[in-house]
Amino acid sequence: MGTTNMSHISTVVKGSFGYLDPEYYRRQQLTEKSDVYSFGVVLCEVLCARPAVIHGVETRQMSLAEWAKLCHHNGELDQIIDPILRGKIAAECLNKFAEIAISSSSECARWRGVSSTALKLKNSCSHEQSCATKESITCISGTIFSEVNDPSGR
Repeated sequence: MGTTNMSHISTVVKGSFGYLDPEYYRRQQLTEKSDVYSFGVVLCEVLCARPAVIHGVETRQMSLAEWAKLCHHNGELDQIIDPILRGKIAAECLNKFAEIAISSSSECARWRGVSSTALKLKNSCSHEQSCATKESITCISGTIFSEVNDPSGR
């Protein structure tokens, strides 16, 4: 038998609508940047305390990633941030968090950072003086895991 040189493995992709990289639909390939997109959507969920997709709302608000980008572009991101987080996190940290979320969930993969870049930005935020309090960390942790604790959603 000869040796086999495999450059990729084909598999059936499974995932939730709202988290799947939009470029996957065009190219049918998942990359590290696909993971960055999903990471960005999760950050948007934490920032806004709502799921990635909501049916029965205005079309522009159905996709959280798209709605957050639109609000950020229009300077209205503060209007969709979880009210529980307001005033509990330093503005610089909140701005960096939003920057990571928006850039990571960019529709075009080349505009997204790579996982290590997002983590470096995240770590720089955690080193900001008085960026996060114990209360805000508890609040964010509760937001992240709320759907695990209550499967019916928020």
